[in-house]
Amino acid sequence: MGDQKRPLQPGETAPAFALATANFDGTVSFADLSGRPFVIGFFRGLHCPFCRRQVEQLAGIQPTLRASGVETVAVINTPVERARLYFRHRPTPVTLLCDPDCHTHRAYGVPHAEFLPDGSSKQPEWPYSATMAQFQAARINPTGELPELLQPMEANTILNAKDRFELDEADMAIFSNHPTQLVGHFLVNANGTIVWSQIEALDGPNSLCIFPSAAEIIAAAGSLER
Repeated sequence: MGDQKRPLQPGETAPAFALATANFDGTVSFADLSGRPFVIGFFRGLHCPFCRRQVEQLAGIQPTLRASGVETVAVINTPVERARLYFRHRPTPVTLLCDPDCHTHRAYGVPHAEFLPDGSSKQPEWPYSATMAQFQAARINPTGELPELLQPMEANTILNAKDRFELDEADMAIFSNHPTQLVGHFLVNANGTIVWSQIEALDGPNSLCIFPSAAEIIAAAGSLER
């Protein structure tokens, strides 16, 4: 596990943050959301087609969540200038925050796997460490869009081509610096306490890119005490 922090659990206090927004100029902080419950998702950068799809799903349920008093926030691992350009052409009601260094991902304990060197005597400890062979053997098709189960990097390539999404220099730099960042979702109540969480692929790399469904998120929000 190294120096990685475990994912925060229900009952723990959500860490504060202040991040630049992709929706408009300025920042949004934890204090700005104070007194209101919110769902917050921590994602890889725009280079991840599955993360882009999950942000779209959050946008689809945002009216339902807001009607019940719950705000919707997404933190993407993309520089703000790149994110603003992308979402200028794809507006969304979700509050989009940018954290190219994954500081808030770390604060909430969302894991990032580290590859063990070839020949290492250490045992892999997923989701914190893995062998390259373990990752290369993974096969996924979480959205049903692929012709068959595919290796995650191949799946990304196919879906980016389908979306006509071309990685620019900023995307490639983020992918290079944070290639194994996982995704986490948290529900924070009006008192700033985490009441629900879900972390990607805790049971192994074959579960990569499987995120909570719209129904699961709405159900979690519906369980909040009013």
